[in-house]
Amino acid sequence: MELKNKRPALLILCGAVLIVLAALPYLFSGYVLQVAVYVGIYVMLAASLNLLIGYTGIFSMGHVAFYCVGAYTSALLATKLDMPFIICFLAGGAAAGLIGALVGFAALRLNDVFLAFTTMGLGEVIRIIIQNSSFTNGALGVTGIPMPEFFGGTMSREVFYYMVLVIVFLSLYFIYRLVHSHTGRTWMTIRDDADAAASLGINVFRYKMLAMVLSCVIAGLAGSLYATFVQYINASNFSITVSINIIAMVAIGGMGTLTGPVAGAVILQVLPEAIRFLSDYRQLMFGVALVISIMFAPKGLAGMKWKRLKPVRAICGLFEAKSGQREE
Repeated sequence: MELKNKRPALLILCGAVLIVLAALPYLFSGYVLQVAVYVGIYVMLAASLNLLIGYTGIFSMGHVAFYCVGAYTSALLATKLDMPFIICFLAGGAAAGLIGALVGFAALRLNDVFLAFTTMGLGEVIRIIIQNSSFTNGALGVTGIPMPEFFGGTMSREVFYYMVLVIVFLSLYFIYRLVHSHTGRTWMTIRDDADAAASLGINVFRYKMLAMVLSCVIAGLAGSLYATFVQYINASNFSITVSINIIAMVAIGGMGTLTGPVAGAVILQVLPEAIRFLSDYRQLMFGVALVISIMFAPKGLAGMKWKRLKPVRAICGLFEAKSGQREE
């Protein structure tokens, strides 16, 4: 199917999705709205981690640490210095990017399993420091995080949902433009063969560092949204389990694709809520889903051959046409 023939179906589907998302606060209860906000936050986290794992070949297991840094930076600025939300939001992303650069400088010269365990260890060190610091209120966490001001009053949860929706779409569009640029193609070259990329004169470490910083910035922005929405954070909210969940979202949705992490985040956030009576087995379900994905759909949902859903496959293919995803 030619690209021009895919556009009408894409526009129809995108229009329908936008209408449903815009009408969500009026169609469902506050609980569903809360889940929708969490889905948006995890879409940002999964898409940001996909920049590392899917497009650059950096297997990071400490992504939750940058999510945590963004959340705590935003929360502390809001509660201790009474900063406006926009400052807290941007500072959360900047702080996470700075910490990501420091972690990347220490870890990105390693490869494969050594890199994975180093990022996991450094991520846990960051979380433990935050948990035991008096400046961050230690194990008590940060309470009383204010909602943003909106036209002279406190922003409602419905308006906050719309703000998250806009930020998520802007983040995805930024990633889309980035991976289709020269930088994105360079990342994919490094992912496929770092030694060959270096032989072509590509500064592999510099491009890996760029991917690390940008990924951490987006994770930090997601952390700021989370802290503001829940209005209370504790270091226990940012355990290694969260990193594993984000990795599962990327793997199940499809690494190295634009639509995969979105699908993975939506499924793995909505499904546990739909079967909450099995909440004690959530991690087991994530593990089983990950194993099944590896066995039967190694390229994730975005890489499956949807023979009976050709329009869906065509629409996904439109986004992935230039992403460097190889067909079997």
